[in-house]
Amino acid sequence: MTTAAVQIALPLTETRQRPEKRRLPQLPVAALLDVQQTLTAVERFAKQHDAGDVPAQAKYYRDLIPLERPRPNEQYAFEVDLDACTGCKACVSACHTLNGLDETEIWRTVGLLHGGTSQSPAVQTVTTSCHHCVEPACMSGCPVQAYEKDPITGIVKHLDDQCIGCQYCTLMCPYDAPKYNKSLGIVRKCDMCSSRLAQGEAPACVQACPNEAIAIRLVDRSNVIEASQGSGFLPGAPAPDHTLPTTVYKTKKPLPNNMLPADFYHTKPEHSHPPLVVMLTLTQLAVGAFGLTFVVERALDRPPGSPLAQTAFACTLALVALAASIFHLGRPWLAWRVFLGLRTSWLSREAIAFGIFAQLGVLYGLLAAAPLLPEFPGKHWAMMLTGGVQAAAAIMGMFGVFFSVMVYVATQRAHWSGTQTGVKFFGTTFLLGSASVLSVYVFTGGTLDRMSRNLLTSILVVAILKLAFEASVLLQYRNRRHTVLKRVATLMLGDLSLATRWRFGCTILGGVALPIILQNEAFMHSLRIACVLLLLLLVAGETLERYLFFRAAPASRMPGGIR
Repeated sequence: MTTAAVQIALPLTETRQRPEKRRLPQLPVAALLDVQQTLTAVERFAKQHDAGDVPAQAKYYRDLIPLERPRPNEQYAFEVDLDACTGCKACVSACHTLNGLDETEIWRTVGLLHGGTSQSPAVQTVTTSCHHCVEPACMSGCPVQAYEKDPITGIVKHLDDQCIGCQYCTLMCPYDAPKYNKSLGIVRKCDMCSSRLAQGEAPACVQACPNEAIAIRLVDRSNVIEASQGSGFLPGAPAPDHTLPTTVYKTKKPLPNNMLPADFYHTKPEHSHPPLVVMLTLTQLAVGAFGLTFVVERALDRPPGSPLAQTAFACTLALVALAASIFHLGRPWLAWRVFLGLRTSWLSREAIAFGIFAQLGVLYGLLAAAPLLPEFPGKHWAMMLTGGVQAAAAIMGMFGVFFSVMVYVATQRAHWSGTQTGVKFFGTTFLLGSASVLSVYVFTGGTLDRMSRNLLTSILVVAILKLAFEASVLLQYRNRRHTVLKRVATLMLGDLSLATRWRFGCTILGGVALPIILQNEAFMHSLRIACVLLLLLLVAGETLERYLFFRAAPASRMPGGIR
């Protein structure tokens, strides 16, 4: 090409490029950097893709996940940029799809916080999943060791093959991370897509977020422990001092102090767990009957009626209770594994204690029948062991009730505190135990004597104390502050009002009215029928109380409100 042709071509080339220069004018360096910072996620992605100098997914394993493995005392953790989260639920959809979850199974959720003032309202969406806590309550509570915390990455993993589907971890976790899958009969949860992280690829939720609001970072466990002492985890979330969650929520804008979950004032009944209702009611009745028989026999130097009949009734109900508990498990054929968590799990201790109690009770029944049998080798020694076995069974039964209390106290929920649960469980033990001993005593020849009157008096006193204690919780309904106990009262007087009325009605009739009426000798001719009715009414009342114990129990979870 000649020089003239080049001179002609250059202006033509510049003319063709001039529109491009208009789209991206020459700006000062500072202004250009400002423009780069305001590019949207889509624009940045398009710019990188068009340049062709990096793989399309490079940003996910360069910017949003650590390049190095955790050092000692470090672990992986989610980092959520609240300023970038729009609540689009792309993370929820990606988690659901990649992990092959069932239709109603959700491992990652998006909630909503709101607060501020009418002049300056504030709204904040929050994405949340398992926090892979430093001290995971799900792992310590599991009776079969179906959880493990990776010693290198710190990721809390659920071992599906080990799980028996007892669902205790769903009560232990204050953040509602483990989810029960009814079709599989096990619990499952987020494992931070650990298989992807091992290959240097980000979890599904991280990749799916269009605004890069979720990332994987390294956190120092010591810093997590220090941070838990304050209130900087997340407004509206359960306190972090119990399990030490590692998720970091960051924002450049200060959130108002009155930020609350959008569903803060919405309270609904929880699952009733019918097998647990039956198990708790009947084990406490059996322990109460067995223990009270032992105490009365030692105090009055004579048994309340037939020892064999008392033992047979108590042991039968104990075995029914243990059988009922199996139906609570998603995989009941693996119930034998329950002893594996004995070192850390109150549920393991409860199951083992009641199992030993039932076995000792049956053994005592066999020994108590020895005097009725013909002479056989060792009969004398069997009769000598009777008292010791009876005492051991009574003590083991009381340990079982104590462990039942601790199963729920360990969840750290206010409505299942030591006082709330202890009064209810031990109150049921003494109330139903007295009613059971009285009924069996009357049916095996007992009359309206000093023993039966004392039992009626104990039933009356315990029933009144229990009803007064439960009524004190209902008074919280008028509390101006929306406390946990007010939520309980709201449920009991609202959605569950029918069960509440029947619960109080049955106990008033069986525990107050009938004990007063039966003190009168004019009712001697109908004593047996009245005692059976008394026992049935009290069992019905305590079963309803245990039903309310679960249903009127506000769930502990992260902020919700977006459906």
